Amino acid sequence: MKVLVTGASGQLGKDVEKVFQEQGHDVLGYDREQLDITNLEQAVKIVGQYQPDAVIHCAAYTAVDAAESDVDGAYQVNAAGTRNMALAAEKAGAKLVYISTDYVFDGTAEQPYHEYDNTNPQSIYGKSKRAGEILTQTLSSRYFIVRTSWVYGLHGNNFVKTMLKLGQEKPQLQVVNDQKGSPTYTVDLARFLAELVQTEKYGVYHASNSGSCTWYEFTQAILQDAAEILDAKITAKLEPCSTEQFPRPAVRPRNSVMEHIAIRTNGLNDLRAWREGLRDFLKEYLASSSK
Repeated sequence: MKVLVTGASGQLGKDVEKVFQEQGHDVLGYDREQLDITNLEQAVKIVGQYQPDAVIHCAAYTAVDAAESDVDGAYQVNAAGTRNMALAAEKAGAKLVYISTDYVFDGTAEQPYHEYDNTNPQSIYGKSKRAGEILTQTLSSRYFIVRTSWVYGLHGNNFVKTMLKLGQEKPQLQVVNDQKGSPTYTVDLARFLAELVQTEKYGVYHASNSGSCTWYEFTQAILQDAAEILDAKITAKLEPCSTEQFPRPAVRPRNSVMEHIAIRTNGLNDLRAWREGLRDFLKEYLASSSK
């Protein structure tokens, strides 16, 4: 397949490009310098020239707290930028994969969220990503909307890397224990996208590593596995705390665990357990830092 990836220099985009290339696809990755997704003419021209079979749209405004005061910026990228990619893909006859987020839900449900549950985003980031979903559904005739959560990988900054650093520097660490979700390793997500995009099973998907934990439980696992796999000297004593103790500009969903009904009912391969993904990430992290 010929595949065009937006946001190719980002955390997910880099692994999407790598995984698709390893599987033998013809991949063209664009970062924001090469493709300004907020420029409709440029998006249409670039996609039109390459004529891909699929566009994997990873580019996004992901600064959750900054979005609260930069409303126009968030919507320009996540809504207008997504509209532009949807129009460009449609014009070229390409499938579109739009990467969305658990933040489209309000996080108040007791149970995991289903793909077609009502959305109710509480933050500007969540609202702008939901706007991108609506535009994708409206403008593309062959789309996959893939909502994911708590993403981390080798490239860019993320929670796992931050905790690895702090765990080896601080005497104590307080981590929120009343928000739960599913950590997702970029490589596992990229492999799922590679399987999905070769089908015509269009629609909305929830794709995260299987199982769930709180941020505190996630950190426990990170530090435990880092001591074993990386031989890291963990100095920090870990303490659970509440969301109220760490006020942030943007509201975080208390419960962002998502059911994978669409993956199961469409006969696709579910993502493995989050702890397995974490351990593989740490091994990859070790290999890359010893180079």
